[in-house]
Amino acid sequence: MEKLIVLAALAAIVWKMATGRWPWESNDSARRQAMTRARKLLGVRPSAGRTEIIEAHKRLIAMVHPDRGGTNDQVHEANAARDLLLDTLPN
Repeated sequence: MEKLIVLAALAAIVWKMATGRWPWESNDSARRQAMTRARKLLGVRPSAGRTEIIEAHKRLIAMVHPDRGGTNDQVHEANAARDLLLDTLPN
């Protein structure tokens, strides 16, 4: 039984070294994870179009703008989310 546990631990370490992630971690790419986070931040569906993304961004900026008690970091994060989602849309 101990040998099995040691072999499983070694296999997990080899997997981490080969792929850069643990076997139980999500297989999503970093870009896909960033897109999911951006959609969640703006509150839009994966199928959202340009107009919907821009409107969601405007609503978020109205809430997190420094003049309304937000921070510059929140504004930058909202802008980055908008830009990432708009870049993935077909031209």
